[in-house]
Amino acid sequence: MAANRKLLAAAVACAAAIVGLTGCLGGDEEKDPFEGMSADKIAKKAADTSKGAGSFKVTGEGKQDGKPLHVDFSVAKSGDCKGKMDGGAEDTAELLVSGDAQYMKGDEAFWKDAMGGSGSGGQASRLEGKWVKSPNAEGKSVCDADAMFQSKDLKKLKREKDSEVDGKKAAVLTKNKSGKKTTFYVSAEGKPYFLKVVTTGKEDPGTMNFSDYGKPVVVKAPAPGDVMDMQELMKS
Repeated sequence: MAANRKLLAAAVACAAAIVGLTGCLGGDEEKDPFEGMSADKIAKKAADTSKGAGSFKVTGEGKQDGKPLHVDFSVAKSGDCKGKMDGGAEDTAELLVSGDAQYMKGDEAFWKDAMGGSGSGGQASRLEGKWVKSPNAEGKSVCDADAMFQSKDLKKLKREKDSEVDGKKAAVLTKNKSGKKTTFYVSAEGKPYFLKVVTTGKEDPGTMNFSDYGKPVVVKAPAPGDVMDMQELMKS
């Protein structure tokens, strides 16, 4: 059970980790929307605003336990979410969180890796193409925006030279800790959402892009006939 939760959480681990730690280009005549604010206050404002949007999309790539990981998922205002993760070498999976349940559907390579190697080939083949259901850990969704956009750890940041992300002006905030550098890009146009977070260093580097704030996201639980219950599987 614990292993399955870890695998499900891997799809959002990069984003959750880097956001919960998850001036402007142009002429001098342009007003800085963050004038007089410290880097920490800018980050808190971005965390509050991003969380307040309710729904959003995250795409990006990085590493989880040293392995490459590509993610693409959408989070609904309710905390439900849906998306995909790709670990390469046909090691792919879809995730879906609806209500008090989490669902994961992966290919055979994914389930073999999840179960610890080639010795689990029979079980992995059985699970391929099925949604495996498990309860939310501690009753909370892995896509909980409150957890993802925690501002309490956004401390001791430094504001760097402003930049832009996909044509949008952005304030650039950095944090260095234990050989790991995290760079936050906060929109300086319109609402101060997080636009991108880049982490560099030896452990789990990655880039996450945030978009579609406030756009409706519809998540529906899989049909019962396509679902296998993890608790029942653990008993067999």
